[in-house]
Amino acid sequence: MQQTNIKKTDPGKKFRRILSASTLAGDRVRNSAGEDLGKIDQIMIDIPSGRVAYAVLSFGGVLGIGNKLFAVPWSVLSVDEDEKCFVLEVDQRTLQTAPGFEKDDWPDMADLHWGSIIFEHYGITPYWEETPDQRTMRGGGGNG
Repeated sequence: MQQTNIKKTDPGKKFRRILSASTLAGDRVRNSAGEDLGKIDQIMIDIPSGRVAYAVLSFGGVLGIGNKLFAVPWSVLSVDEDEKCFVLEVDQRTLQTAPGFEKDDWPDMADLHWGSIIFEHYGITPYWEETPDQRTMRGGGGNG
């Protein structure tokens, strides 16, 4: 995640640049309107490229029962360092209409057709289709 996707306004708090995926699992996700969108369930790594491909967001249900899972492109998430949460700039309706899956029936996340549908839903170019210029504009070829 490039630094431009990090909100940090409290100079008294230490900036967290590198964290383990397990540290981020369970973090809350909200939108800028403050609506709770769920929590990060897993972080999926594209092994050949070494990039974070998706965050798996758990949304809905009551007390964890009936939650649906959604693959959210890593590049559409930002971090609010002050609140120690992720921010996803969508409303709950956009998330409710996103392609989702059940905890016991995961899709093949390496399927580029399926991935293209996910990225299209959020209105961004899939990372595997980015040109070198697009990666440079985003801040490098690392995660995102």
